Amino acid sequence: MDTRRTPRSASGSGGLHRRTRNRAETAVGLLAAAALLVSACSSGSATTSAASAAQEAALGALPKTTPAALTSYYGQKPAWRDCGAPGFQCATLKAPLDYAEPSAGDVRLALTRKKATGPGKRLGSLLVNPGGPGGSAIGYVQAYAGIGYPAEVRARYDMVAVDPRGVARSEPVECLDGPGMDRYTRTDTTPDDAKETDGLVAAYRTFAEGCGADAPRLLRHVSTVEAARDMDIVRAALGDKKLNFVGASYGTFLGATYAGLFPKRAGRLVLDGAMDPSLPARRLNLEQTAGFETAFRSFAKDCVRQADCPLGGKGTSPERVGTNLKAFFEKLDTRPLATGGADGRRLTESLATTGVIAAMYDEGSWEQLREALTSAMKEKDGSGLLMLSDGYYERDADGAYSNLMFANAAVNCLDLPAAFDTPEQVRTALSEFEKASPVFGEGLAWASLNCAYWPVHATGEPHRIEAKGAAPIVVVGTTRDPATPYRWAQALAGQLSSARLLTYEGDGHTAYGRGSSCIDKTINAYLLRGTPPTAGKRCS
Repeated sequence: MDTRRTPRSASGSGGLHRRTRNRAETAVGLLAAAALLVSACSSGSATTSAASAAQEAALGALPKTTPAALTSYYGQKPAWRDCGAPGFQCATLKAPLDYAEPSAGDVRLALTRKKATGPGKRLGSLLVNPGGPGGSAIGYVQAYAGIGYPAEVRARYDMVAVDPRGVARSEPVECLDGPGMDRYTRTDTTPDDAKETDGLVAAYRTFAEGCGADAPRLLRHVSTVEAARDMDIVRAALGDKKLNFVGASYGTFLGATYAGLFPKRAGRLVLDGAMDPSLPARRLNLEQTAGFETAFRSFAKDCVRQADCPLGGKGTSPERVGTNLKAFFEKLDTRPLATGGADGRRLTESLATTGVIAAMYDEGSWEQLREALTSAMKEKDGSGLLMLSDGYYERDADGAYSNLMFANAAVNCLDLPAAFDTPEQVRTALSEFEKASPVFGEGLAWASLNCAYWPVHATGEPHRIEAKGAAPIVVVGTTRDPATPYRWAQALAGQLSSARLLTYEGDGHTAYGRGSSCIDKTINAYLLRGTPPTAGKRCS
């Protein structure tokens, strides 16, 4: 999901909560599918039947009483220690590997907090998740949320983050080493013939086999439902009667799932850049593809107003800008560009596409993208686009990758059945994806194939989340969000029985903390005073 992401390692839906001021994130690799293209049913009829079934299936609430087998987990008290930047503490908790069989072993969960700074009455803990799946909540809170959230929020809440199971510091799933990921991320995701198709399938198989070899047991237990149940253990350990939570992108699915399982324990929940849990993976991927096209058109209109736009001059239509970019990608397919690095890496079509997609998450990145495209198209220097792509994949200067894309695939491929089962099914759907996005559709369609080769079967299905009995929940949608289309926020708000939809008319992925004083004031009022937005509230 970013929710998050899109390019290459997972089929997700949604993306990491991305912002220019810190790189703790998303989405939706192109082999992953916008970090966040999720997976789902394969054929058109199967997709339709799965969507119909979701209209009937709703996530059921768990019993209010804690099962005896889980008592020891709920009785934990974190042993906090100083860590990271000044003011932060860290601790670990245990959760059952398998909630259906708690005696089968444990998963270690890492968490961090920065205590409320005052003044004012303390409101408890505020858990934050930046999306992914696979984004490090600990990294996000320590780098940004614990110091960059509004001062009045940080004064009243302990800022808390837990890395979900399989992510970052909580027993991270690992799949490939650095050189292996380099090969994976440059794999051609727009195959022209049988040989290139076989190469893409081989890359997906190698990635999946690596994940399966690293964590054969854990890989069966990294679902969003299990991560949401872990959050209830964290809530109890923190001493909070209710969970207060801000989730971005995939984090909205995590937060909504918590509300569905524990409606009476859901406190003040903000779900920003919402996902629609009722959609099967193929539909999610297709709608996210259209979302990136919407964002690209906004970029295109802005680009041609600038003197340095390499994709067209003033008055050039968004369609022509897209055609020019697609032609540039096709040139890279046969003639990758040098990047000037000592390691000799070259900018391939897939890496360039990922770099462009990465810039769609935040309109603050558009200037950087124009400069990178100018260098690549006019000066034959691919370093700028490669930098954007590396940032998306969380690759450092030494060639090491975070586990973001590994966890992204692990969660997405467990949460929903694969979008496609075979290359033939992808080819049949290509026209539909290319109609949704002439620029990105082909690559994102092929990116949706990755879960077909996953070593464990999906345990989740599309479903509605109603969370009957929950306190008011704020769902936030951005009208031109690339990774989590606005329609998803409308859909989730329509499912949650107590939801209030807050709309941001603008560009970029998510809305809170991205420059709209209207959005920020509305959400702060809810977090601090429990006052949800008025019905139909819109900001710009």
